[in-house]
Amino acid sequence: MSDNSTIQLVECPRDAMQGWEKFIPTSEKAAYLNALLKVGFDVLDFGSFVSAKAIPQLADTRDVIPLLDLSSTSTRLLAIVANTRGAEDALQYDEISCIGFPFSISETFQLRNTNKTILQSLLQVEEMQNLCHQKNKELVIYISMGFGNPYGDEYNAGVAINWVSHLAKLGIKTIAMSDTVGVAKPENISYIFDSLIPEFKDINIGAHFHSSADTWEEKIQASYNSGCRRYDSALKGIGGCPMAEDELVGNIATENLLYWCDEKGIKLNLNREHFHEAMEIAGRIFVR
Repeated sequence: MSDNSTIQLVECPRDAMQGWEKFIPTSEKAAYLNALLKVGFDVLDFGSFVSAKAIPQLADTRDVIPLLDLSSTSTRLLAIVANTRGAEDALQYDEISCIGFPFSISETFQLRNTNKTILQSLLQVEEMQNLCHQKNKELVIYISMGFGNPYGDEYNAGVAINWVSHLAKLGIKTIAMSDTVGVAKPENISYIFDSLIPEFKDINIGAHFHSSADTWEEKIQASYNSGCRRYDSALKGIGGCPMAEDELVGNIATENLLYWCDEKGIKLNLNREHFHEAMEIAGRIFVR
């Protein structure tokens, strides 16, 4: 699945918006997403079908969809869901190509995030995978707490690798190892990707890192050296999981990832003019 000449970019405005305290009007969300659709990202993680009580910022995802201009973009839309019902809702929309499900290997966090145990969540993954096959959509699984967690649940790299094996048996083709609370270290990142990528050659194994400003590069470098070629990021590094029991740790900033790729000579098929326009909009929307 790896290609040394390029990487897949997943832009995550949903992750940036979901914990933002000030409600972003639907029209502004749509304008921002339309700007991002012009850039040429592989995937746009644009919204979610979860409880409005849990994530009020994204309660208008259904209203945003008709406002999106998909007429001249190859970017695929991804929506996050928390259960089978959310998947059924999301799959009603032809515009959505992928649904994403956070599968935590921390029992504490899985209960906190989706109100299900890990084993109950595994059954839901099977249900969602069947629904996606019926609709010709892709199910993307995020291994939440994939590099460690603060809750005291058993964790080691072997636990993460074991759960990927379980998911592979269900036919999952895209998995993002997620650094939910920003604790990943280069040695752990290297070990996990060195173990996973050669063993699961038919699975696109990516990285969804949360990071402070001084650790993003070492995380990208370690994962890239170990064969990772799919990365989630968000403009201005905004984001973090509001269901996690910590201060929000931001996403990898897309502008940093693009700079890193340019420095390494990694070709990206992006429209930089539209990227700068999207950055300007982000600067207006995400004002504290």
